[in-house]
Amino acid sequence: MKYDVEIFLFIDALGWELVERSGFMKERLPYRRKIEMQFGYSSTAIPTILSGKTPAEHGHLGLFRFAPEASPFKALARIAPLLWPASFWNRGRVRNLLSRLVKRFYGFTGYFQLYQMPFRKLALMDYCEKRDLFAAHGMGEIENLRDLLLRSGRPFHISDWHIGDQRNFAAARQAIAEGKSFLFIYTAELDALLHQYPVLIDEAIRKKLEWYRDEIESLFAECDKFHRSLRLTVISDHGMTPLTRTADLKSAIEKTGLVFGRDYGCCYDSTLLRATFLTPEAGPAIREALRPFADCGHWLSEEEEKRYGIYRADRSFGDAIFLMDPGVQIVPSDMGLRPLNGMHGFAPEDKDSQAVIMSTDEIPPEVRHVADYFALMKQRIAE
Repeated sequence: MKYDVEIFLFIDALGWELVERSGFMKERLPYRRKIEMQFGYSSTAIPTILSGKTPAEHGHLGLFRFAPEASPFKALARIAPLLWPASFWNRGRVRNLLSRLVKRFYGFTGYFQLYQMPFRKLALMDYCEKRDLFAAHGMGEIENLRDLLLRSGRPFHISDWHIGDQRNFAAARQAIAEGKSFLFIYTAELDALLHQYPVLIDEAIRKKLEWYRDEIESLFAECDKFHRSLRLTVISDHGMTPLTRTADLKSAIEKTGLVFGRDYGCCYDSTLLRATFLTPEAGPAIREALRPFADCGHWLSEEEEKRYGIYRADRSFGDAIFLMDPGVQIVPSDMGLRPLNGMHGFAPEDKDSQAVIMSTDEIPPEVRHVADYFALMKQRIAE
């Protein structure tokens, strides 16, 4: 059957476990399947969803990477000694304001946030999302969703990721009224809520799911108003895993006496450490320093990196990656000084990390991984 309107609704952090426990939209979206998340965070999953490529291909893993030769932040790092006391400059609101200023100064159009990356390390860091991934040619030579839609000639609408969920649903209804036939709706507010309340029993999560249900029904109502048939597919990138404990990897490595930037480089994400070894002694010393954490994490093997789509021969993601067990967060990290109640970015096999796809129509059997969404969208665009 050919539909008048094709909608892909992306709900960030809507995990399989949450959908199964809540029965979310079961009658309206009866076709549903557990989906394997892309190893990493939203900075990895979103470019994968928008291109169908793995991180090894599109080059996005963590937001920051240790790359002194490619760092755009050398001028900014020179003022680091003036940003004192650290207790003031590390406040969330101050960091958010600085992030907006830095983004404007460098002309970045993609998502940019300093989080808790130390200012003194910025001159040694590159940033992966300098360009808007949703914009035309936003992923360079790799074709993204907008490139594909522009080439197709089909009237389309892609949400503005800068604005909130309510405005994006309103914009989608307007797009339907204007006759657009393919819509990609982006929503991110559930992710923020689940970081605080990573369990279904919380009232805030229940109310948010009810709100999404009402907004989804409004899309059907808008199509009905113009006598247009609608096929809706809801997709997500990952779930959310509740906090079980924390691990201070940074202190353990700093106690080795190795010098950051001379002997090694590290990016401390919330659930994984990406290490670059600059001297022959650094690798063995850091591995030994993290031996006490073998009960809550492990070094990824080359086979695991290849299976997760993050293996690169140039080692631009780091010489070695230490992944925490589900529920264990690295604290402090470059992402935050305190743990969150829920986090994603663990092994894709973690039950709480599984993503979901749900639809009004049957889902092709080959759609098993978030990278497969792109091929499905490409197929639907061509219909």
